[in-house]
Amino acid sequence: MKFILASQNQHKLVEMQNILSAHGVEVVLQSELGLHVEVEETGATFAENAMLKAKAVMAASGLPAIADDSGVCVDALNGAPGVYSARYGGPELDDVGRYRLLLENMRGARDRTAHFTSAIACAFPNGDTIEAEGICPGMIAYAPQGDGGFGYDPVFFLPQLRKTYAQLTPEEKAAVSHRGKALEVFDQKLREYLKGK
Repeated sequence: MKFILASQNQHKLVEMQNILSAHGVEVVLQSELGLHVEVEETGATFAENAMLKAKAVMAASGLPAIADDSGVCVDALNGAPGVYSARYGGPELDDVGRYRLLLENMRGARDRTAHFTSAIACAFPNGDTIEAEGICPGMIAYAPQGDGGFGYDPVFFLPQLRKTYAQLTPEEKAAVSHRGKALEVFDQKLREYLKGK
């Protein structure tokens, strides 16, 4: 079974493939099919944005499409950047620019608690959908640490492991991350869905 990933993000593709390949699901980037569907993320929640992306790519490809919308929500910033995590600070900023802006906005904040949320949506050509969500609590570090991962990984600190996401191996990250948890839930729902087919 082939799923089209509604993303251009190679890192997301690898994380999705690692987990879903165990169920015989092949995940490919939309660009591999010559598709470049840009979806305006107008949803108020991660789940709404994920579904918008999945449905748009499914409609364009005629194949099941899977999308993830995720971000970091920081308590001291009233949940920001939240659904705007990928666009935090504007289009001219890259990953490093975004997490530096976050650290700047956190300067002097005693409360460093935060959580990562991942919402996964899958849309099938027959109109069926599957949704799942995962949350990973953590803290915002005072400075970036580690060179793995992507996005806010170097500044998202897990007290129980005493490491940032960027210091974890891909296996360690999959076991604890918001996307790993969401994919676990998605995985169970997909299995039940496929059994009913």
